[in-house]
Formats: sequence, structure tokens, C-alpha cells
Amino acid sequence: MKRLALIGSTGSIGKQVLQVIREIPDAFVIETLAAYGRNRESLISQIREFSPRVVAVRDETTYKELRKLFPHIEILSGEEGLIAVATAASVDMTIVASSGIDALPAVMASIQERKTIALANKESLVAAGELVTTLAKKNHVQILPIDSEHNALFQCLEGRDPSTIKKLILTASGGPLRNKSKEELQKVTLQEVLKHPIWDMGPKITVDSSTLVNKGLEIIEAFWLFGLQAVEIEAVIHPQSLIHGMVEFCDGTILSVMNPPSMLFPIQHVLTFPDRYPSIISGLNFLTNQTLEFLPIDDERFPSIRLAKDVLREGGSMGCFFNGANEALVQRFLSGEIAWYQIVSKLQTLMDKYVVRSCLSLEDILQVDSEARALASEC
Repeated sequence: MKRLALIGSTGSIGKQVLQVIREIPDAFVIETLAAYGRNRESLISQIREFSPRVVAVRDETTYKELRKLFPHIEILSGEEGLIAVATAASVDMTIVASSGIDALPAVMASIQERKTIALANKESLVAAGELVTTLAKKNHVQILPIDSEHNALFQCLEGRDPSTIKKLILTASGGPLRNKSKEELQKVTLQEVLKHPIWDMGPKITVDSSTLVNKGLEIIEAFWLFGLQAVEIEAVIHPQSLIHGMVEFCDGTILSVMNPPSMLFPIQHVLTFPDRYPSIISGLNFLTNQTLEFLPIDDERFPSIRLAKDVLREGGSMGCFFNGANEALVQRFLSGEIAWYQIVSKLQTLMDKYVVRSCLSLEDILQVDSEARALASEC
């Protein structure tokens, strides 16, 4: 039985993690929970259902309320609480289901304590890929990707000779704006952006999907996650979202992972790895899914992939700057300060002016992130 720490339990991924655990109850126990969002009622329900030993929250009001409701459970708050949840001695696997760089200290601390990492937090690798992967190698810690694309690549790469790998291919649905012209993209509304054709996600990642910055972040994540520096990483539009990732080998063979567009598939794979359990939902029916389309990404309309590859070429602190600036710009769009098309145009302008430096510590990363957000909030 695996003993789990779950960071981000009330978010979309966190709730689906718990859905898998409900369906395979004999395989897992929730030791600790952390929820830093505002969904207080959901967290209370989770605590009652799963009886974790330790719970961490962000705000003082929820902290005080939970202490009254659950006097027998250790309730913590702040960054220290998050780290305590992630590194509890009884935990085998830390599941990082939250988004944003706030989870990075807990990721680093978990690796230091040699916990297996189930990672849905792409920002940790985009902002601090070298630090995270170097520490993981030093401590012999395995990072298992929950993102559907990286999970697909992980399955295709398992047991393969790195010297035989030619290319990694990430697929993208194209987001809610994929069929709009460059002129139409100048006028899109928040309502249009948040209406994703395939995935039900939070507002930030849905905006990132619309700009294809999300796919750019995933290219950077794949670079660090798989450590195949000499291998080309590409992204293609695949509107059906049935193939989630592909690996091309030197002999021309391409392996892929196919399943319906549900995060329950990669979540179950990661939680049960290296074993395989019967799926908790129905798989792909080839008789009803007969069309597979693949389209190139139009750089004129969606330059985010090019920017992500610029990040990899620049190295150093650029990944952290790219991530932090984008997050701030997305928040400005969500609050109505800037237009949709300005997210990437301002991001490119900021990147062009930024002077890359080395990031040797967690403190360096957090400083660059803070600077990026400040600049993106003012431009």
C-alpha cells in the first residue's frame, strides 16, 4: 500500500487523484493533504472522507476553523505547513497537483527526503528544471509525470535506449481559438478563451492553452524531465486529443499512447506505477473514433512554441523569467487589464529585453520569479 501526500487536493487534478483513490482503495492511503485554494467546503469534505494525519492550508481563517473542526488532526499553515505535508516521514509518494511556482519549495524538500514525486506542476521544471533534476539524480528520486503528454512520452520511453531516440512529439488540442484568424484573435473575449473544446481546467491553464504557452511550457518541461538534450522536441495540433504523445526512433518507428481525453488515465498510471490496474473508466473504442488529424502550429498566430525554444537556447534564468512573466500577464488578462493578444506580445517584448543570469539556488529562482512578475505587471 502506498502512503501519499497530496498537494493541491481541492483543485481539478487533486480531485481526480482522489477519484482514482476511491476506485482503488486497497492500494493507497492519504497520509497528508494540502489545499491552498479557496474551496474550503471541498477540503472539509476531503478531510472527513480520507482522514489524513496532517493538513496544511494557506489562510489563517481556514486554519483556525479546521483546528476547531478536527482537533485530532494536525493542522498547519503557510509554506512550512506545505513542506511538512510533502515530507512527512510516513509518506512514500508526494503528489504535486497544484499549479504555480508556490509548490517549488515543497517539491525540492520532498526530493531531499527521497520521496517519489508524482508531478502535475509543470512550473517547477520550467522555472527550476536544472535544480530539480540535479537534486533528483543526486538523491535517486524518480519524478513521474502526471501531465497527459509527458505521461505518454514516459510510457513510450520506458526501457528504451536513449541513443535510438530521434524525436519527442507533444500533441496539442489547439485550444479554444485554434480556428480563428489573426485578425479575429485581436478581438477575442474572456468568455471565448475560457471555453475549451476538450478539457475542463482552471482559468489560468485554459488561458495558457488558448495562447499555446501551455504547450511551450510542456516543451521546456519535457527537456528537463527526460534529459534528452540532443533530441528534438516538437508539438503538433491534434484536435481529437486521443494521441497524447509520440516518440520517433532512429529507424522511423513511432510509438504513441492513445486514450480518451481524461486526466484519470495518466493519474492512475502514475499512482499505480510500476504496476497496472484495470482502468476505472472506459478506454478508447476504435470503431467510434476513426479520425486522427495532425496539423502544424501556425507561428504567425501562435508564436509561443518559438518563444519556448528560445528559452531552451538561452538557458539560465530564462525559463523562470518566462514562467513568472506569463503568469502575471495571464492574471492581467483575467482581470481585464490587457487584451488576449497582448499576453504573448508583451511576453516576447519582456524576453527580448531580459538579461539571462545563472540560477544556482532556490532563492535565486524565487528572486527571478518575483522580478519577472513585477516587470510583467508594469509593462
